Amino acid sequence: MSGAVLLALVAGAVVGIALGALGGGGSVLAVPALIYLLDFDAAAATTASLVIVAVTSATALGAHARDGHVHWRTGALFAAAGLVPAALGGAVAAKLPDPVLTGAFAVIAAVVAADLLRSGGSVAVRVRGPGAAAGTGAGLGAVTGVLGVGGGFLVVPALTRTIGLGMRAAVGTGLLVVTVNSLAALATRSGTAQGLEWGLIAPFAGAAVLGAWDGKRLADRVGSGALRTAFAWSLAAVAAVMAADAVGVL
Repeated sequence: MSGAVLLALVAGAVVGIALGALGGGGSVLAVPALIYLLDFDAAAATTASLVIVAVTSATALGAHARDGHVHWRTGALFAAAGLVPAALGGAVAAKLPDPVLTGAFAVIAAVVAADLLRSGGSVAVRVRGPGAAAGTGAGLGAVTGVLGVGGGFLVVPALTRTIGLGMRAAVGTGLLVVTVNSLAALATRSGTAQGLEWGLIAPFAGAAVLGAWDGKRLADRVGSGALRTAFAWSLAAVAAVMAADAVGVL
């Protein structure tokens, strides 16, 4: 087994554990892992991340659906608002320079880390009414398309606050939204997908799927609050590194 494949397996496991334990957020670690550990450029990393997010989310969605934790109609309506923005975001991202993508990703990572730390574990999304909910869904779709992140770290609190879903239902329904948005963004990146390193993406995605199962068990033992705090600080460090890279310090 080559060193690159081993790194892909380890990184995928970490991403999967974060997704399984926190109901989202693991995909925010996928892009920097692909760039700094596996030597992907920013455009290829965001496309590969969408593949990994789509596969992992779709797999986890099946498990949540079997447990009855997916509100299909609610998720479909929420995802529909982000469908076009996700596709447009994917098309735009393919034309952006690497420093712009890296810098934008650093900003998103820093904002999420700050919100997690300030709110004690849940991103402070507060919107009211169907119009605001649709706007939130559209914004999440755009973020997914441009930066290659699933947006589960934003979808779950948005569903609890705008729709009033319980946490388990929000996580399960959020996986539906993330899967749809990721596939929509990928549809506009078919050209860039041809040159990807599938020999690294496949083990990365496979380890993420398996790690998601372990993440859920870890959250039950340790507690999601402590895990979210640790994740937030890790994300802050990632944001700092990517910001330095974007301005040419690294």
